Amino acid sequence: MFVLVEMVDTVRIPPWQFERKLNDSIAEELNKKLANKVVYNVGLCICLFDITKLEDAYVFPGDGASHTKVHFRYVVFHPFLDEILIGKIKGCSPEGVHVSLGFFDDILIPPESLQQPAKFDEAEQVWVWEYETEEGAHDLYMDTGEELRFRVVDESFVDTSPTGPSSAEAASSSEELPRKEAPYTLVGSICEPGLGLLSWWTSS
Repeated sequence: MFVLVEMVDTVRIPPWQFERKLNDSIAEELNKKLANKVVYNVGLCICLFDITKLEDAYVFPGDGASHTKVHFRYVVFHPFLDEILIGKIKGCSPEGVHVSLGFFDDILIPPESLQQPAKFDEAEQVWVWEYETEEGAHDLYMDTGEELRFRVVDESFVDTSPTGPSSAEAASSSEELPRKEAPYTLVGSICEPGLGLLSWWTSS
């Protein structure tokens, strides 16, 4: 679920931080820049693990700050495909079941990846597994807040770096705001034994 990623960046240290240890100032600046941010095709950055190399620092004309090229390792949330995770149901919609890990919310389990047969209850706004037994069918509701075990089956990165508006977007900007896309999303599945709500598989 968490991996160490080697990165390189040039860190600017303002002059009022020169009295501190250089490594402490660099660690603070890197965490300010990266913590809780998604790096395209890398994952969600959590925190700095360590600094592996510092190159020479430079002060440029007109700027009293130091600029240091830093090699470091960062803890990143980037689960492997087929990895099993446990989260909580954030909500349900016709698109599927939305799951949260507490620090990461952009997880969707689409209808075709739920335990089958499944149906969406419009009145309750929840998905229901119509579990068949010898005694008949039982409706197992996927309520908000319930803990859920799922398998990661796909991921998607979207480049959300700012770009200039196209002419079509500029013309329609006054009409409606575009929907903000998540930079990193996971797709999960619970359509196999042992997956789904933890309460489904607890022994009585």
